[in-house]
Parts: sequence; C-alpha cells; structure tokens
Amino acid sequence: MAPTPRLHHARLAIRKATPRDLPALQELLSLCDLPFDGVAEHLDAFLITRDGDRLAGCVGVERYGDDGLLRSLAVHPDHRRRGLGARLTRRALVEARRLGLQRLFLLTESAPDYYPPFGFRRITREQAPPAVQSSLEFASVCPVTAVCMERRLA
Repeated sequence: MAPTPRLHHARLAIRKATPRDLPALQELLSLCDLPFDGVAEHLDAFLITRDGDRLAGCVGVERYGDDGLLRSLAVHPDHRRRGLGARLTRRALVEARRLGLQRLFLLTESAPDYYPPFGFRRITREQAPPAVQSSLEFASVCPVTAVCMERRLA
C-alpha cells in the first residue's frame, strides 16, 4: 500500500492546544531538543497544528502582565523547510496582540538568526521585565547563554 501523502503546511489548521494534546506536545518538544518544563501549567497558551494524528508544530505565548513570552516554537522534522515555523510565529504574534500584550520576549539557544525578520531584536536578559524573568524559562529552564530577544507589539 502506498504511503498517505502529507498535507501541504498551508492546509494544516492552527488551533489552541487541549489536554489531549499534552503527550504529543511532550513528544514533539523532546524530538526537537526543547524543554517540556512548564508546558502543562501553561497549556492554554499553546497553539498547535496536526497532520493527521501527529503533531506537526507548536508554539506557546505565555502572558506575564502586559508582556509575553514566546516559547517552544517547534516543527516536526517531516514538516520543516516549508514555512510552517513562520506560520506558527506569525500566528503567535497575532495571538499576543489579541491578548493585548505590549511586548513579546523569547530565549533561544539554537535559532537567534531566525527571529529578526519577525521584528525581534537582541537584548540582555536583564532588560526583560521582572515578571518575564520570573518565568520558568528564564529562571531555570534555559541556560544563561541563551540569547534573549524582544519585539514590541504596540
């Protein structure tokens, strides 16, 4: 039997994660060498897209007062290099604006050159607001060597 063709990324719907998606989120983040810490506690902040029964991508936008933390942007290896990461990033920016956030921050070890085209600029960790710095990502999950970035939304 021939394998089922995968949908083009533009046809994959992006939606809010539900508790049923938690195991697949953990599997995808592990596959992409990203931390799972704090995902269950902020599950309502995650957007996902599925290709059939498999998670194709995800991204989180955690709220900290008027600011937010973009985290865990991940695309399954079978869906990379087709724009799905960019679609998820743009959707996360829309979600951040919908939430009324003024700024969005992120930490990255592996992709500091990916985010500037989306309006992010490098800053020091100390320049992030205290509420964002208190997040699990800043406090313990991401190493101090991770690049910190900011994007103003207002």
